[in-house]
Amino acid sequence: MSDVLDRLILSLDRHAPRDGVWSTAFPRLWTIRMGSPGVELIHAMQPAALCLVVQGAKEIQLGDERLSYDASQFMVFTTDLPVAGRVFQASPERPYLCLRLDFDPAEIADLLVQLGPPRAAPSGNAHAVAGHANEISRGLFLSPVTDAMLDATARLLDLLDHPQDQATLGPMAMRELVYRVLRSEQGERLAQVARSDSQTQRIHRAIRWLKQHYAQPLRIEALAREAHMSTSSLHQHFRALTAMSPLQYQKQLRLQEARRLLIAEGLEVARAGHAVGYESPSQFSREYSRLFGAPPSRDAIRRRDGEAVRLPA
Repeated sequence: MSDVLDRLILSLDRHAPRDGVWSTAFPRLWTIRMGSPGVELIHAMQPAALCLVVQGAKEIQLGDERLSYDASQFMVFTTDLPVAGRVFQASPERPYLCLRLDFDPAEIADLLVQLGPPRAAPSGNAHAVAGHANEISRGLFLSPVTDAMLDATARLLDLLDHPQDQATLGPMAMRELVYRVLRSEQGERLAQVARSDSQTQRIHRAIRWLKQHYAQPLRIEALAREAHMSTSSLHQHFRALTAMSPLQYQKQLRLQEARRLLIAEGLEVARAGHAVGYESPSQFSREYSRLFGAPPSRDAIRRRDGEAVRLPA
């Protein structure tokens, strides 16, 4: 495994030449580099994806839960989640290096037709909603990296250096990597992404609606109708998947977009708050401070003064 890992480190070092998140020749594949530990948590909306670290380590916070992982484990997000992350192990000599492969639900569904039911998640899952035909598990998980997964990842990254092979072999290489996740001990949790009749899919519909209408007042009854669920079932399953209520999820969407408007577009504080649905400037400032640790005026001043502020890519 160490030889393959060394090969992956060299490849990612080439294809993430500086700190940041880098697109690749494959639209769903990203390379990530960070040359020093992060001082503060960076908030972002994380899409459904596989994240594989080959050097360094990172922690992810979802609600009140924190997970740390390095090259011994891979992380999977099965739905769009508002998380905060911080690289805590990195240096200029040994930077944090990671790849992210965004999932295609149609690809997962096609693989399931061929594979049949994947392995069930280990028993004793504290984040599952019991008593239902389709249990909902937390929308992110860690699992041990296998030699087969590293081999598949190495073949995929090798294609970045061979443009003539990318159109033919690229889709197969990405498909194999998803296959390896489905064959892992947590494969059943990823399979829920593609099952149209699952409770997970109903919550995905609610999440899509929230992302499209985050600036509008939230009416739980309307959201439950969108998901084809009762309001009590929506609350129960939404929290199981995301570690938060629909209202808390919407708040995260609003505040992360407001921060982007302040820093990336230079909007005034009052305009940014209003743009994401806040009618009360004091409520906006209070909730912004609670999430980011300082009022929105601080980020507006930092932007105005030209101070570098890291936003998620």
